[in-house]
Amino acid sequence: MAAHEISEELDADSPKARFVRPYTLTAGRTQAKVDLPFEATLERVSPEGAHTPEGQIGQILQICDSKSVAEVSAAVHLPIGVVRVLLGDLVELGHVRVQQTLTESSSFDERKDLIERTLRGLRAL
Repeated sequence: MAAHEISEELDADSPKARFVRPYTLTAGRTQAKVDLPFEATLERVSPEGAHTPEGQIGQILQICDSKSVAEVSAAVHLPIGVVRVLLGDLVELGHVRVQQTLTESSSFDERKDLIERTLRGLRAL
């Protein structure tokens, strides 16, 4: 039996992968290069001439506009650590901008809104 026939036979018998392990999406990275708090609101931007990412990172890009990091994680059903790394990549590529969360001058309503959005995102997890 030729080597390519053995390879084909083994491929036919081997089980098919059902999903991709999250750490493969980040190439094993566990820390984002950009500081992304769970409550940080994201803004999608379109860098001129930039190629739109595909796969999981493209899906994250499609839904991240005006959502927090926690909400994006819940929406794509991926662990928040993985989403933070992938969002960090999108920030570095210029596809996503992180909006400032709270400052010393933030109003009570802004603080309450942030807490409510964060809780919604965490409950969705």
